[in-house]
Amino acid sequence: MFGTGIIVFRETLEAAMIIGILAAATVDIAGRSRMLLGGIAAGIAGAIVVALLTSRIAEMAGGTGQDLLNAGILGFAVLMLAWHNIWMSRHGAELALQARQVGYAVRGGEKTLLTLFFVIALAVLREGSETVLFVYGSMAGSETSALQVLISGGLGLGAGALAGFLLYAGFLRIPTRWFFAATSGLILLLAAAMASQMARFLVQSDVLPDLGSPLWDTSGMVSNTSAAGVLLHALLGYEATPSGLQVVFYITTLIVILSAMRMLRNRKDSISSF
Repeated sequence: MFGTGIIVFRETLEAAMIIGILAAATVDIAGRSRMLLGGIAAGIAGAIVVALLTSRIAEMAGGTGQDLLNAGILGFAVLMLAWHNIWMSRHGAELALQARQVGYAVRGGEKTLLTLFFVIALAVLREGSETVLFVYGSMAGSETSALQVLISGGLGLGAGALAGFLLYAGFLRIPTRWFFAATSGLILLLAAAMASQMARFLVQSDVLPDLGSPLWDTSGMVSNTSAAGVLLHALLGYEATPSGLQVVFYITTLIVILSAMRMLRNRKDSISSF
């Protein structure tokens, strides 16, 4: 549940930051509000289509097919989370600059007002589609109810939209470097947790061996259903009785993403030093 809120909050805030920057850069241009709202509506509509298609595909699968589908969606979600963190580690600071440049280009007449519509629609569609896949992946790997996901997602959406508005209005100052570093850490752990759950579905489908199940059993100290267990699962992907394959997938995901982030960050620093 907590993981869903974090994902929705971050994706919402990223979209809100882009919208806010473009809105501020084109504040006195006639027709700008219509294009902004139209782009938001188009992006949301596209994300809803992605959600409906994902739901429909899930309904068509059953038994082992459902486990394989869940494993596939979790795997895709892990790849997207990994790409998101790796890409943001190098290009996160450029997002605001690029959005501001588009706004100034529209203001100066270099680009048409319709550019606002497409940039915002694509931004909302991208963040919305990612959110759909991430949330479905987190639901597939847990016993979280649809109501809990709805509440957590709603809180994340509201908090992200509010933070985006406060940033736009100038009432809130968030060092973006610190913000993205903190949320990237949480998303890194979410990606590892999803990879672990993907391993569980692959074992259940007899696609891969379990490499020892359970590898350990800490349910006597912290069970999966206890308050502490639920919190640790949401934050760290905690499992009281994981299989060996789940542990391998979890650790491998952490190592691969962290190594790629460090490599790209070092590469960026070496290039900027010239």
